[in-house]
Amino acid sequence: MAKIKTLIEQTQAQLNKNLVDSERLQNELKLAELQIAETATILNQTDKKLSQTRIELSNLQAQKSNIELDIKQQQNALASQLKSAYMAGDYDFAKMVFNQDQAGKFERVLTYYQYLNKARQKQINRFRSLIKTLEDVQQKLDTQESELAILIEQQSSQSKKLSSQQQKRFAAYTALEKQIRSDQARVSQLQQQENALVAAIEAAELAAKAAREKATAQDIELNGLSTAKGELGKPANGRMQALFGKRRQGQVRWKGVIFDARAGSTVRAVADGIVLYADWLKGFGLVTIVDHGQGYMTVYGRNQALLRNVGDVVLQGQSLSLAGTSGGQSKSGLYFEIRHKGKALNPSQWLQN
Repeated sequence: MAKIKTLIEQTQAQLNKNLVDSERLQNELKLAELQIAETATILNQTDKKLSQTRIELSNLQAQKSNIELDIKQQQNALASQLKSAYMAGDYDFAKMVFNQDQAGKFERVLTYYQYLNKARQKQINRFRSLIKTLEDVQQKLDTQESELAILIEQQSSQSKKLSSQQQKRFAAYTALEKQIRSDQARVSQLQQQENALVAAIEAAELAAKAAREKATAQDIELNGLSTAKGELGKPANGRMQALFGKRRQGQVRWKGVIFDARAGSTVRAVADGIVLYADWLKGFGLVTIVDHGQGYMTVYGRNQALLRNVGDVVLQGQSLSLAGTSGGQSKSGLYFEIRHKGKALNPSQWLQN
């Protein structure tokens, strides 16, 4: 009996040590994933700026081509005027001045030449203006090309940094998995994660009143999701794993679904709402919780980066975050839940097929 008691005490002590080590590794994992989120957010901003720069570069190239074509047309018009002046220029002005019989003809020719000179001067001024515009556009083009090269270099550097951070995160994740060797420890951890999410939702519900008042002040009505069943758009691209209600481990069951979304892809709000929670949560990684009114909330977990802050009003289809592997996941995706007054609902019944 004493030996059994001793064995139980030793086993419990080892379990407690594993849980302590697990907590330490979870903190390391959190730090690594927050660093990844910061880098991913910067990379996302660089991608947008890069796309905009390429559009501006394309517009400048088109503008340059149009100006060069205009200059060519002006050159042809100027050449035509010079040719006309030459063809009409067989006059001896000295004779015409002293020969009063040709005074009328002289006046007509002089008027004609004045007209040609004014037209030619106008064409020359127009030509000079086009050359100056072309020089300005070329200067802008050179500047944009330089900025584009810098952005591409920044993007490459940020991508390498993100890759390095992901490797560190995966190393922390692998070490964490090795610590969790028994079903008892695993179930205990899952229950802790579930409790943490419930606590976060409860805290969000307490903040919901103030959030709704803010939404009302911005003329946004939060009417819940009761009339949207079966009509909500999917929060992310990719195949949906309908896991709701299935046994996860022990007595713990899935409360949501998973979308096999590509890392860095956009996560969208399924309906109008206000962000009540945006932070890292043990087991769920970077999480955003959106309140839709009437007790309805949606949960978006395992994100690579969060793009909205607490208090932000979001409209249906607007970006919330970037899908990822936070929370110790080995495969990229989005974890998604729908809750009504704290109770988990089956997302498959609310989302469009």
